[in-house]
Amino acid sequence: MSNKPAAQKRDASPVQSVDRAITVLELLARDGELGVTGLAAELGVHKSTAFRLVAALEARSLVEQNAERGKYRLGVGILRLAGATAARLDLVQESRPVSRRLAAELGETINITVPSDGAALYLDQVAGSSAVQTHNWVGQRIPMHATSNGKALLAFRGDRDLTELLGRKPLTSFTEHTITNRRDLEAELDAVRELGYATAVDELEIGLTAVAAPIRNAEGVAVASLSASGPSFRLTSSRIGQIAPAVRDAADEVARRLGWHGAVL
Repeated sequence: MSNKPAAQKRDASPVQSVDRAITVLELLARDGELGVTGLAAELGVHKSTAFRLVAALEARSLVEQNAERGKYRLGVGILRLAGATAARLDLVQESRPVSRRLAAELGETINITVPSDGAALYLDQVAGSSAVQTHNWVGQRIPMHATSNGKALLAFRGDRDLTELLGRKPLTSFTEHTITNRRDLEAELDAVRELGYATAVDELEIGLTAVAAPIRNAEGVAVASLSASGPSFRLTSSRIGQIAPAVRDAADEVARRLGWHGAVL
């Protein structure tokens, strides 16, 4: 009996097709190369079904055919996906010591986010000594327009406009302080560019304040952001002014660890 991912018996559906396509990738990762006949046997499907699956994957460069042998193997598209994952792992690895040091210095929670489908995705979080009970944001997507991390990402993403970055959907209101007008948001982002950091006071949640700065790549484009967040009663306007330079310096340090040399587009 072969040691293979089990082909599950389900009614034909888009979910089943996705499951089978993933199984094809797993089989090719295991065996190196397989022909359509071999894939069909492993999946327990007709050869025509196996061919449609590899054709769809081949169209996305996730598999490629060995012209001489007629068999399929993993394609260069897999490297693209793996590279994106590796870049995020590098970001977490390089930012963690900086976040820990900043959390110890400020006593506030330090967060790392990246842009993801029009939102900011939390990749890492380090709680400061003043955080009694910290909400774990890691793995969550948050709206860009209502958060300091999101504003930092929006402000330093090069020449792309808000429609490209956020889409055309209305800006959701979370509190009475949330910016929901695009012109007001554009004005806010101009101020962020001038200061080099973004703030959000009671905009996502009442009682939550944060200040964030962009983490730039080698070309000077914001690929991530670093923020310090805490309760609004502690992060007052004067306190924000005090910690903002440290947040900005920490974000720049992470950027330098990732290859940024100080040039800004």
